[in-house]
Amino acid sequence: MTHSALSLTQTHLLRSKNLASLLLSESDRGSMELTDAYTKLQPYMHYLLAVLCLVVVVYKLTAFFVKQKAVIRSIEAFPGPPAHFLFGHVFEFKQDGTDLFKAVEWGKQYPYAFPIWFGPSLCFLNINHPDYAKTILTSTEPKDDFVYRFLQTWIGDGLLVSKGQKWFRHRRLLTPGFHYDVLKPYVQLMSQSAKTMLDKWESYAHTDKTFELFEHVSLMTLDTILQCAFSCKTNCQTEGGNNAYIKAVYELSDLANFRFRTFPYHSDLIFYLSPHGYRYRNACKVAHAHTENVIKKRKEALTEETELGRTQAKRYQDFLDILLFARDENQQGLSDEDLRAEVDTFMFEGHDTTASGISFLLYCLACHPEHQNICREEILQVLGGRDTMEWEDLSKIPYTTMCIKEALRLYPPVPGVARKTTKQYTFFDGRTLPAGFHVAVSVFGIHRNPVVWENPNVFDPLRFLPENVSKRSPHAFVPFSAGPRNCIGQTFAMNEMKVVTALTLKRYQLIEDLHFQPKMVARLILRSLNGVHIKIRPVDPQVWEKS
Repeated sequence: MTHSALSLTQTHLLRSKNLASLLLSESDRGSMELTDAYTKLQPYMHYLLAVLCLVVVVYKLTAFFVKQKAVIRSIEAFPGPPAHFLFGHVFEFKQDGTDLFKAVEWGKQYPYAFPIWFGPSLCFLNINHPDYAKTILTSTEPKDDFVYRFLQTWIGDGLLVSKGQKWFRHRRLLTPGFHYDVLKPYVQLMSQSAKTMLDKWESYAHTDKTFELFEHVSLMTLDTILQCAFSCKTNCQTEGGNNAYIKAVYELSDLANFRFRTFPYHSDLIFYLSPHGYRYRNACKVAHAHTENVIKKRKEALTEETELGRTQAKRYQDFLDILLFARDENQQGLSDEDLRAEVDTFMFEGHDTTASGISFLLYCLACHPEHQNICREEILQVLGGRDTMEWEDLSKIPYTTMCIKEALRLYPPVPGVARKTTKQYTFFDGRTLPAGFHVAVSVFGIHRNPVVWENPNVFDPLRFLPENVSKRSPHAFVPFSAGPRNCIGQTFAMNEMKVVTALTLKRYQLIEDLHFQPKMVARLILRSLNGVHIKIRPVDPQVWEKS
């Protein structure tokens, strides 16, 4: 390299260093200026933060009061019990077994409907009269998204919570699954499950000891559903704690109930981060994996035979068969996701609600031996020496059926149903309710409304004699809801209640224990805080034959 080239290179390097130094010094000066500015503003930063927080709080409060005012304005035509401006009626409900009766007492003052506030802005119009219930139940309004969303991660978008065209399509596809030809073989399965439970009760029959029956009945109805839905025979009644799927179903039911009554868990984020949310997700995985596996195996089996050949060869069609073979007008069936949702929905609705109905029914009969004895005489005459029920027997026990209905009136398994209006509704007395409002149809309140029922707290099966039924509104007795969104499985449930009642009364005398009176609470279904307790004694058939 020449001397001139070297000098030129050095000159360029020197210029680059000078430029870099210049840029660095400019950057330093900029940083220093920013630092100085920040230092000058630092004493005022907490004021700026406070102003920002104040703006957010003011905005939130303004939005809250605007919403609250709108709700109050829309409900002003419906007077109700005084509510705290912030907590509403929350503290009126003690969760001690008196809450349902408190609403009934309010209903005496407001016999058609009244608002119940859950906090400062969440309000439900509580309906406790059949004429008001008719307006809501005869519509196809969707289930309320606040109440039922806690179940959705488990049962998916099944018939219970779906809406619009999806609900219409699924309802149409599932209806054939509850035809009497499909339900007939289930009676034998119900009898088998009931006999297993009654065999377990033999240990109580000679001790004169009180026992809690809800847990026994719940396992029995779960056993029945597993067979009717999946053709799945398990030992869940004797080994309930060892089956992963059964444990998951129980845990999901309990956690959904717990979340519903625990206000902070209404937040998806808080529940997700909680230990209960972790358990719920794990139980969901187990339940979903079981359902998906059963569906997969059934589909694989169907590929080996023609659909017609399989259905003819099977002793009976289970619920899964109905779902797999269901086709709409375009010959489209249910997707795998929809299949799982409907099976999981059937599992939840078909075992928990029926367990509640049967448990309180047996309790009612224990408390009223005079009606129990009439039922037993009727049942023994129909069954003769048989220890199982047949399809034809179900229509031959009218007095027992009236007792079942009266128990459902006093202790409805689903004490209330919730809807969210999509349009304005005008009731028969001219009062209107706007779109977007939460409505709770209190089945418990309607069934115990003294304006509708004479001596509503008295167990009187004769209320359901045909001549007495004809005098009442069809919406005065709605244990399975009513209208287009009524319970699709109500015949299934009634059949199971008849079978279990008949086989139980044939074998045991039910006795009330005055020390254990149930404290009823609404936990999605009707439950008792302290369980449902009775005593039993063996029935001597010879004594009853002579009598």
